[in-house]
Amino acid sequence: MKKYFLVVFLFISTFSIAQKKTTQNDFQLAENYYRQGEYEKATQIYKKLYDKSPFNTTYLNRLITCYQQTDNFKIVENLLKKRIQKNASQIYLYVFLGYNYERQQLKELANTNYQKAIKSLDKNAAYGGTIGRLFKDYSLLDNAILAYEKAMDKNPNANYNFQIAQIYGEKGEFKKMFESYINLIDKQESYLNLVQRYASKYITDDPESETNILFRKTLLRKSISNPKNEWNVLLSWLFTQQKQYNKALIQEKALYQRNPTDLSVIFDLGKIAFENKNYESSKLCFDFINEKSIIKEEKIDANLYLSKIAIASENPETDQLFQSLFSQFGKNQFTIKLQVEYADFLTFSKNNPEKAKTVLEEALALSRTKFDKARIKLKLGDVLVFTSKFNKALIYFSQIQTQLKNHELAQQARFKVAQTSYFKGDFTWAKAQLKVLKGSTTQLIANDAVDLFLKISDNEPVDSIPSGLKQLARAELLAYQNKDEEALSELEGLFVYKEILPNGLVPGEVIYDDVLFFQAKLFIKQKKYEEAILSLAKIIAADNQGFLTDDVYYMVAEIYNNNLNNTEKAQEYYQKIIFDHSSSIYLVEARKKYRKLRGDKVQ
Repeated sequence: MKKYFLVVFLFISTFSIAQKKTTQNDFQLAENYYRQGEYEKATQIYKKLYDKSPFNTTYLNRLITCYQQTDNFKIVENLLKKRIQKNASQIYLYVFLGYNYERQQLKELANTNYQKAIKSLDKNAAYGGTIGRLFKDYSLLDNAILAYEKAMDKNPNANYNFQIAQIYGEKGEFKKMFESYINLIDKQESYLNLVQRYASKYITDDPESETNILFRKTLLRKSISNPKNEWNVLLSWLFTQQKQYNKALIQEKALYQRNPTDLSVIFDLGKIAFENKNYESSKLCFDFINEKSIIKEEKIDANLYLSKIAIASENPETDQLFQSLFSQFGKNQFTIKLQVEYADFLTFSKNNPEKAKTVLEEALALSRTKFDKARIKLKLGDVLVFTSKFNKALIYFSQIQTQLKNHELAQQARFKVAQTSYFKGDFTWAKAQLKVLKGSTTQLIANDAVDLFLKISDNEPVDSIPSGLKQLARAELLAYQNKDEEALSELEGLFVYKEILPNGLVPGEVIYDDVLFFQAKLFIKQKKYEEAILSLAKIIAADNQGFLTDDVYYMVAEIYNNNLNNTEKAQEYYQKIIFDHSSSIYLVEARKKYRKLRGDKVQ
């Protein structure tokens, strides 16, 4: 008997699986016909599927569309009326029926049925999602909003604010879109990250953009009428997108005062400000952490960034700051990153690589993890390149690659192998390393790798004919070693043995764009701003549509704005980016600074 039931069970199971597979195959075939516009063939299959599963709205929707595409509107009308007569509770069918009339330009009948669908929600709000979605699919956006709103009105637990917000976005009604997103969070705070993700499509880093202003005003109104932490979080996020880090910090401080347990968000804000070279705002963040935190590791991390800020802003008391920090926290396994930063400062700011090497060797003896060892060896390699000991440096970089495969530190080491090989003039090996790094998961490394790869590929010597790339690499090495005057002399040498045209360039050789651009950077570093502008002007004179053009315009504008106090000239070059280079990465910043110089009120 048991065997009999087992056989029956297996037969039924096999039959069900076969039926399911047949249905899937039929649906796929119908979909293929549908996509190819062969509606009559598709109709036959959808009809068969619908007859088997009359409550499957996908089959019904496709079948109706196929009939409508072949002008069989009466068949659709009869089909839907019979279904409504048989089961009046399926109120979503009125949307299908209304749209069938709309396809025939029978607007009055269409609207009558649309209103029936919406009015029916008074008694059966559960269909609100289905009816709203059907209206949206038919691009009947106002009706979709009415359906969603009525469903929420009748059922306080329903929440269609997300769908409503998306529809307002499609309509370009951004104020109402943001209000719907805010209402979504007001009902359920867990939607915060989702709203950030979707709102970010409309938010730029320009605080004067219409959508940014609307979002900020919507949040401020909501925070007054119904205060919640979520509004502070969103305001902080908005100010961060706009690079207004001080304003973001005010919001984060307010949140911290209410719940003084977690400083990680302020730490992240400080890092973002630092990476965007807003050292003043970054310092405020890390000073706050240093003041409020009672966790030693947290305070060390904050002070690491305070030391980075001191170096970047050329604070004359940076050395004393490091000594103070080592007195406070000691030289141990917990302050490895601080010791590495000190070595970097000694090498590249104080020209004291020997002392830096001693600091790093002592740190290596204190390190406990392979990651700390890698960080120290990475910096030791930098110090060795600084002193032209390339082979020793390459050994350290290669060790990191071997010991930490695929880790970000290994990728950094590979880039340094490529960079060191470039400095040495070994372009083939440098390119081999850069090819691997172009797909790096770390975007900054990938970008640097692509830039260096293109520089070598565009300019490397062909058939032993000098191209100037070796001299440029030599100049870049000298600049890396803080020998800026020697670097400039090396660059000048590139022009000596060439036929010089009136604009100072040799036509057809890309290397001279790179040479002049690098020359300008060195002049800026030396505060020789007029000379930098002359170098940049030569690039434009040779080709005002070259790949460096927007970089050149922005650099010239920044020099006039920040260093030469010539606002008229600065506006002229910012304007060139706004009107002539609308796809430039500098566009938003150029527009913002241009408006500020023009005297516009910045929101």
